[in-house]
Amino acid sequence: MSENTEKKEIVRAKKFINEFKAMISRGNVVDMAVGVIMGGAFGKIVTSLVNDIIMPLISTLTGGMAIEDWKLVIKEAVTDASGEIIEAESAVLYGNFISIVVDFLIISLCIFIMIKAIGGAKERLKKKPEPAPEPEKPEEPAPETELDVLRSIRDMLTASQAGAEKKEAE
Repeated sequence: MSENTEKKEIVRAKKFINEFKAMISRGNVVDMAVGVIMGGAFGKIVTSLVNDIIMPLISTLTGGMAIEDWKLVIKEAVTDASGEIIEAESAVLYGNFISIVVDFLIISLCIFIMIKAIGGAKERLKKKPEPAPEPEKPEEPAPETELDVLRSIRDMLTASQAGAEKKEAE
């Protein structure tokens, strides 16, 4: 390879690495990675809930046989006189299917609840703030009573008499 071609390859590799770093550092990718990890852990918790708690309870209610062992035998196993299996049985294992469906329904319900909670939180954040209440208007003074009017007149007369006496004194 020529030196010019090697430089182009190095530049291309650096560009690729920079684009990869930019994609990884975006919040969506990191959030998605965290979601995948949390989802895997959550799936294990739900599977344990179904297999270790719910299915044994259902099994007890239905006669004691583990649900995973429920099956519809299509063809019985063929054995020889010593009890060794010559031909294996053919069966539809529907019990395991039921267990997996219950597992799926519980996970789906939990995801639905989470989505509803997140949607509700987003709605509360998006709601426009309520307009500020209008400032209270100052209370208008109560209308004057007759007594208040008479007092005002008296005060004005007293003031004018005092002013007239002052002028006469000067």
